[in-house]
Amino acid sequence: MIAIISPAKSLDFESVSPFESTCIPPFQKEVDYLAAKLGKLSPSQLGSLLEISPKLAQLNADRYANWKNAGTKQAIFAYNGDVYNGLNAKAMTLAEIEFAQNHLRILSGLYGLLSPLDSIKPYRIDMGTAFATPKGSTLYKFWGDKITDQLKKNIRESGNNILINLASQEYFAAINTKKLNARIITPAFLDRSNDAYAMISFFAKRARGMMSRFIIQNAITDYEMLVGFDSGGYHFNHGLSKGDKWVFTRG
Repeated sequence: MIAIISPAKSLDFESVSPFESTCIPPFQKEVDYLAAKLGKLSPSQLGSLLEISPKLAQLNADRYANWKNAGTKQAIFAYNGDVYNGLNAKAMTLAEIEFAQNHLRILSGLYGLLSPLDSIKPYRIDMGTAFATPKGSTLYKFWGDKITDQLKKNIRESGNNILINLASQEYFAAINTKKLNARIITPAFLDRSNDAYAMISFFAKRARGMMSRFIIQNAITDYEMLVGFDSGGYHFNHGLSKGDKWVFTRG
C-alpha cells in the first residue's frame, strides 16, 4: 500500500533535519532540465508564469539561476504547509521515517515523484503550471506517464495493489489511473457547517497530513484499517461514503 500527498509552496530550509539519511530523487535528470529552463526566465517572466508577487518572483529567479550550488534537504522535512503540519514528520521516530520511506510518496511539479528522504532544493512551480517544453504546453505533458510508471513500481514493491489518494486534484491529475491499474481509495474530510457537512480547504489539507501520519505511526498496510482513523476529531462516516470514496466527518 502506498499513500500519496501533494507538496507545499511553503518551504523550510532553515531548520536542521532530525535525520541525516538522504536519497537521490528518481527523476533528477528531468529536474535539472526543468530548473535550467526556468533559470533562463527573467523575474518578471517567472512571476507571470507562476502568478506570484515581484518579491517571490525575484526569490525564485535567484533560486533557479543558482540551482547547481543550492543546498538540499529531505523532502519530508523541507515542505512546510498545512498537510505537513498535520504530518508532523519532525516528531517521528527513525522506524516511522523508514516506514514512510517505503509507503509514502510526494507528487511534485518539478520533481515528479518523491520518497520522503529524497533530497530537494528550494523551488516554486505547481503541477498545473502551463510551462511549455518540447513535450507539450504543460507539466502534465512533460511528465507523461513517468510518474505513473514509477508509482506503479512502488505500489508493486509495497506488497499489495492499493493506492491511498491523499493528494489534491491538481496533483492527482498527473497520474494515468488506467495505466496504474491499482485500487485507488480517496479519503475525503468534511466538517459540519450550517447544519451540513462541507469540505473546508484548510482543515481538509491538515487532515490529509494527519491520515498520512496515522498510516505511518500504525504501520498500516491493510487499507481496511483506515476506517479507524480518528485524529483531530474525525470519524469514518459510512452513510456518506460511496465505493472507494471514503468520507470522514467531524462536528
